[in-house]
Amino acid sequence: MFKILRKEELSPGVYAMDIEAPRVAKKAQAGQFIVLRVDEKGERIPLTIADFDREAGKILIVFQVIGASTMQLAAMEAGESLLDFVGPLGQPSEIEKMGTVVVVGGGIGVAPTYPIARAMKEAGNKVIAIMGAKTKDILIMEEEMKAVTDEVVVTTDDGSYGIKGFVTNAVQMLVDRGEKIDQITAIGPVIMMKSVADATRNLGIRTIVSLNPIMVDGTGMCGGCRVQVGDETKFACVDGPEFDGHLVDFKGLMSRQRMYRDMEAEGKEHICNIGLGRAK
Repeated sequence: MFKILRKEELSPGVYAMDIEAPRVAKKAQAGQFIVLRVDEKGERIPLTIADFDREAGKILIVFQVIGASTMQLAAMEAGESLLDFVGPLGQPSEIEKMGTVVVVGGGIGVAPTYPIARAMKEAGNKVIAIMGAKTKDILIMEEEMKAVTDEVVVTTDDGSYGIKGFVTNAVQMLVDRGEKIDQITAIGPVIMMKSVADATRNLGIRTIVSLNPIMVDGTGMCGGCRVQVGDETKFACVDGPEFDGHLVDFKGLMSRQRMYRDMEAEGKEHICNIGLGRAK
């Protein structure tokens, strides 16, 4: 069993939890993910690691309530325990001294960019974070990101904070002011990652995307996260989750992602009907 040490609501429907998992924390690296189960009947939930503390033996996860499983997870409190917490899984981010690195986080995707930004800074890079949200009220982890980067640029769709517009507007702003960007890592909704990759293709900026949003099983057994990357078929969970964004077939990826919407809606309705406690 894996104890929830801390629970915090970062914004409406978005929660942070510190999980006691010393063996996972000992080996975790930026870019990797875990798979958890609330109980014996629970669905496997893959979540990218938002932070890790080797000495304290804990892992930070950040998740948004979307479907039935995340509703059950959000109903849990500090002091309770998860049945399963497996990891670290997936390939870690490639961390090396490159020059100027930009991490782009959209919505809840800001959380997994944090350990990447920190590792890139520790490797000697200039690190700029672009954080996008629909409104100021749902922006997360701004202060944490400021502590590990050289600069933070915030965009909001409605202009309530930072630059009005999308994360791609901030990327273009950096290019226009003369930043020589050696790599961009974008994590967030699939459509956002596609937009960033489209914007940087003609600019010749290497762009890495994390395909955690399309994972189901998290071990390569179900095949639900297969994606075309260039001329090869890859599995996001075992070959990734990070890939060259300019080679990812986003059209096929988004089509695959839509396959699970009806099932998520049915599961969420079931949980709502029986209450926010764990499904029996």
